[in-house]
Amino acid sequence: MSSQSDQPFLQIVVCAAGVAPDVGKLITAAQQRRWDVGVVTTPQALGFLDPEAIEAQTGHPLRSAWRTPDQPRPTRPADAIAVAPATFNTINKWAAGLSDNLALGILCDAYGMGIPTAVMPYLNSAQAAHPAYRQSLERLREMDILIGTYEPHRPKAGGGADRYRWEEALELLTTRL
Repeated sequence: MSSQSDQPFLQIVVCAAGVAPDVGKLITAAQQRRWDVGVVTTPQALGFLDPEAIEAQTGHPLRSAWRTPDQPRPTRPADAIAVAPATFNTINKWAAGLSDNLALGILCDAYGMGIPTAVMPYLNSAQAAHPAYRQSLERLREMDILIGTYEPHRPKAGGGADRYRWEEALELLTTRL
């Protein structure tokens, strides 16, 4: 799907998690709702994805690193952002205001720019029990970030892909647009 300036632009931020290879489900759901979609990954998530397939599906380059000043912007500014899947690491860094990769830079900027953002966590129960995670979710709520539901899986077990609700990110964003 090529860029359509009359369609709102959804930036999907993908983190390194077991369900990341299924991000095409979210892309398809967004496109069916008439969104133009682009994908940015954390550096580690890049290894979980098929860049050519995502680029063919979205019509935009898959990004995981900052562009140089002489390079043109590969997409227009986002009208909304969906972070899916969102890992323990990214959620905590984002809430702390850390911007050590492109994905986090986009998320930190989005708050100051007032871009509606939904986050769909994917983590294990040991990580979810950590006080930093709870504090980070509270900080994100204070920032008016929309937080989806996910029942954490057992540590070292992975799983939960069948329960991961990709489309919930779109449902959450619909309340803000």
